[in-house]
Amino acid sequence: MSRTSLSLLGAALAFLVLPSYGTAQAPRRPAAPLQAAVRALNEGHYDDVEAAADKLDPRDPAGIALKARAAIARGRYDAAEAMLRPAAARAGQSDAALELGLLQKMLGRGDATAILEKVAMLADTSNDPLEVARGARALRALGRFEEANAAYREASAGFPSDPAIQTGWGELFLEKFNRTDALKSFQMALQADARWTPALVGAARTLEEENPPQAVGLAKRALEVNPSSVDAQLFLAGEAADAGHNDEAREAIDKALAVNASSLDAHALGAALAFVEDKTQEFEAGAAKTLAIAPNYADVYLAAGELAAHNYRFDEAVQLTRRALALDSKNYRALADLGVQLLRTGDEPGARTALEASFKADPYNTLTYNLLQMMDRLDQFVTVRDGDLILRMHKDEAPVLQEYAVALAHQALNTMSARYEFAPRGPILIEIFPRHDDFAVRTLGLPGMIGALGVCFGRVVTMDSPKARPPGDFQWEATLWHELGHVITLQMSNQRVPRWLTEGISEYEEQRARPEWRRDMDLMFAGLLNRGEALKLKDLNAAFQDPKTISLAYYEGSLVVEHIITEYGQAGLNKLLRTFSQGLDTDAALKATFNLDFVRMQSGFDQMVEKKFGAMRRAMAVPPGVDEMMKMSSAAMKTVAGANPNSFPVQMALGRALRKEGQLDEAVQAFGRAAALVPTAAGRDSPHAEMAAIALEKKDTARAIAELTALVGVDFNNIEAARKLAGMLRENGVEDPAKLTPTYERIAAIDPFDPEAHTALGRFALQRNDADAASREFRAVIALGPVDRAAAYTDLAESYFKAGKRAEAKKQTLAALEIAPNYERAQDLLLKIVGGGDK
Repeated sequence: MSRTSLSLLGAALAFLVLPSYGTAQAPRRPAAPLQAAVRALNEGHYDDVEAAADKLDPRDPAGIALKARAAIARGRYDAAEAMLRPAAARAGQSDAALELGLLQKMLGRGDATAILEKVAMLADTSNDPLEVARGARALRALGRFEEANAAYREASAGFPSDPAIQTGWGELFLEKFNRTDALKSFQMALQADARWTPALVGAARTLEEENPPQAVGLAKRALEVNPSSVDAQLFLAGEAADAGHNDEAREAIDKALAVNASSLDAHALGAALAFVEDKTQEFEAGAAKTLAIAPNYADVYLAAGELAAHNYRFDEAVQLTRRALALDSKNYRALADLGVQLLRTGDEPGARTALEASFKADPYNTLTYNLLQMMDRLDQFVTVRDGDLILRMHKDEAPVLQEYAVALAHQALNTMSARYEFAPRGPILIEIFPRHDDFAVRTLGLPGMIGALGVCFGRVVTMDSPKARPPGDFQWEATLWHELGHVITLQMSNQRVPRWLTEGISEYEEQRARPEWRRDMDLMFAGLLNRGEALKLKDLNAAFQDPKTISLAYYEGSLVVEHIITEYGQAGLNKLLRTFSQGLDTDAALKATFNLDFVRMQSGFDQMVEKKFGAMRRAMAVPPGVDEMMKMSSAAMKTVAGANPNSFPVQMALGRALRKEGQLDEAVQAFGRAAALVPTAAGRDSPHAEMAAIALEKKDTARAIAELTALVGVDFNNIEAARKLAGMLRENGVEDPAKLTPTYERIAAIDPFDPEAHTALGRFALQRNDADAASREFRAVIALGPVDRAAAYTDLAESYFKAGKRAEAKKQTLAALEIAPNYERAQDLLLKIVGGGDK
């Protein structure tokens, strides 16, 4: 993909934006019976549609079109065609002609294009907004998106309050993945008519990635208006399938088929469910049934491929998408889907070929455009190959990151491969992005994914680099370890592990590897336990679909894994993963492995949670009246605190009040009691943070160092505290590597682009005669462009010299002297190297 072509595409995409409204000829108001028929159709009263339309001239194409749409909604395609053909023959640009063209296109009939092209001419020849909108629908069906957008713009300007026009425009935006403007259009449709079912469903589809619960609520609202809405039922079925509630999904599909037994989308989704349930014969039968209705309906395989990908089965998604293309080789959506799926399997050359072919056919697809633009930037990345590992990093970050990421990735895979007794299939591709939106696009094709840090597709891992977010926002090493945990669990389960388990294992393996990587949610979880708001195990998988509960789902997932290991050992967990490879659902897999289900597991899990969190939960309980403490006098607060010595919130409230009044020593005592109650409390307002601030305010250096040390020990992402601690240790003459090394290691782990931390760690490594570790740290310093480059090159030279690498040592020493010819440390080192002196 050339830069020029992408630039042209950017200009082309500019058409897909909402304009301000202008003026145009006012539309003719439809007759009352026609309005009644439209209302009945919108609300699913299909018999009433026919009754209302029968009050019109029987030759009126608009009335015939509405009767046909009611028939199509119930799957009576032949009857609809029989109604529409005579009317379309008489009026080739009428509503009836449009509906006939759309029906023929849906069924894959050859005359669809000619019919639609005649209707599309209205966009250029008519001044009536409703007719222009009719032309826009035909243009969209023909794939002439720029013209369709222009027609919708004109129609909307002339009739801004028409919900059908706004909905049609929103559907065009949504098809091109312009969700922002799609949602605006649907909202404007609903402002005009809050009961307009297609706009409710369109808004649900627009929000399904960003806010699934809200999207589900909109779809349910659509069903309240129109209980016969097949689109709403199928949307809910898709959401249920994504949450692993396949029985619920099938129930919704059955409801859709009860309305329209010939619904192509319903049959396709039912077949997709059969596929992910490993019911191969049922899948093939469902696909065949769908293709019997519409022989070239490639979406039957695209739907299965999409659901397979949602279930981590990316190789199979590729195969299914290729089957779609075998039916319709020019299907630009299938080509785009193939590109996405090939990216997920690591076939980036194949993905580019497919995406470019899709772009050529459809230069207005935001997703395709984003992916190609991202791949252009990815082409500039540095690629490092080490055995079965392939790491791709931005050229500015690679000199530093590769020093740590390669070794860490090998360590993670080796550790977890041994623990789970499974060797993953490679090569394993890891791509680390300094721009979060590039990571998001690499993952889903669109920017966003604000809460995500990394994603694993089985053999491909994508993630944010430390520079993608401010230092202290996350620990990139933990993210890499987490995603490589998925490599093990996805492959070991034959890509059939449920999300609650694969995420729970990866979370658990993080803290198993390094305690400082654990998710900092202990206090929050203790509070949820007190309020009865912890997740039930049966709801765990679905909780990953809700932005409000996803963090809790990750955390509780790790607790469930801890419970399984406590009760059944690592061997039990390994057996469970292998059991899922048989295609069983959660209850069946638990039954086969442990002879229990989630309901029976709940009581044992609750006991484990109480044992682990009971003391903290009780400490976090808020006694009655504590909310009023801040309004009390300090004397009254002391009385309340004395009566509640084991209440963390009470002691913290007292400490803050005393500090505000300047009673610092008493405040420290209160914060100390709080810290003793909940030793793991972290954050800027934690007890140790408060006590460190007071010590600094009092210039009590020893106490400040002690409190900062304690704070860094529990607040693992707090790089400000770590840097402050390192500075104070230096200022106070502390030189003991045992005291300094942990702090600098924390700084370098959170922000690997901190040259001062790497310099310190390199010198500590030299002191303990670990020359290789020192060389790694000093290479990172040089890659970061230090202020004192001569000193940095000399540090690296000394590490090489200590390792016996005289040639490398000499090269780096000469580099230092080229920068600073009179630098004595480099001169002395060169004499040792050339003279053959001792190391």
